Amino acid sequence: MTAIISTSNLVKHYTGVVAVDGISLSIPKGICFGLLGPNGAGKTTTIEMLEGINLPTSGSILYKGEPLDTRYREEVGIQFQHTALQEFLTVRETLELFERLYHRTIPLAELVELCSLHDILNRDTRKLSGGQRQRLLLALALVNDPDLIFLDEPTTGLDPQARRNFWDLVTLVKSRNKTIVLTTHYMEEAYALCDEIAIMDKGRIVSQGTPAQLLSEHFGDVVLQIPKADAGARVFELGLSIVEAADFVEIRTSRLHYTLQQLLENGVNLDRLHIRSWTLEDLFINVTGLSK
Repeated sequence: MTAIISTSNLVKHYTGVVAVDGISLSIPKGICFGLLGPNGAGKTTTIEMLEGINLPTSGSILYKGEPLDTRYREEVGIQFQHTALQEFLTVRETLELFERLYHRTIPLAELVELCSLHDILNRDTRKLSGGQRQRLLLALALVNDPDLIFLDEPTTGLDPQARRNFWDLVTLVKSRNKTIVLTTHYMEEAYALCDEIAIMDKGRIVSQGTPAQLLSEHFGDVVLQIPKADAGARVFELGLSIVEAADFVEIRTSRLHYTLQQLLENGVNLDRLHIRSWTLEDLFINVTGLSK
């Protein structure tokens, strides 16, 4: 699959700090690509270089096989985590203002439909809710009909319903054969939206692939959660892989039937047992060393 944007040995130095340490990426057209990492991992610096607003110390970035140029600025859309809008303008006036900045644009009516802005077109942008503001910012990122869209933690601070509504918009945008590069601290968001993810730590990519592929590679078992009051002391004598939390124990096993039988035979109460698969949050903690 042809890459819409790629990097080769991308490096960024600040005084006394290597923020990005030799990253090579190839992002195919038409997917949602998630770039994840703990604070200080280098993902913000990486995104800023991909967006063309921060120059690399060394390495290269290619868009459709060519170095970034003025065409790139015309064909890319960015929704920053924090954006200051012109005050005393309505949503409609804000869209019209941004529309005049580009040669190629999506028709305003189509953009309003795509981002569900009908009900707030005449509202002052200062009076928007968090979810309404994010929908407007997404529309502004799409106003030039970009082939590549960067979404930088777009649902931070939104309530669960507003977040899910925004996910639906992102899915709709991707269905138009757009490529999305997403940064987020919400692992369930990355799992729901991303076709492929890369996890960064200390300036490098430490894991990359589809969510399902990475979970399969790193975890071949399931987790049993049992309240400590039900598990009792004897569970620690059974030679199982156990991790203690405040109120429960977690047992990792690839032999579910055998483990359940072993617990029952040793008098462990399974009435409040919870069996769960591994999640991206588990993977994130595992590969970035946050559990150490």
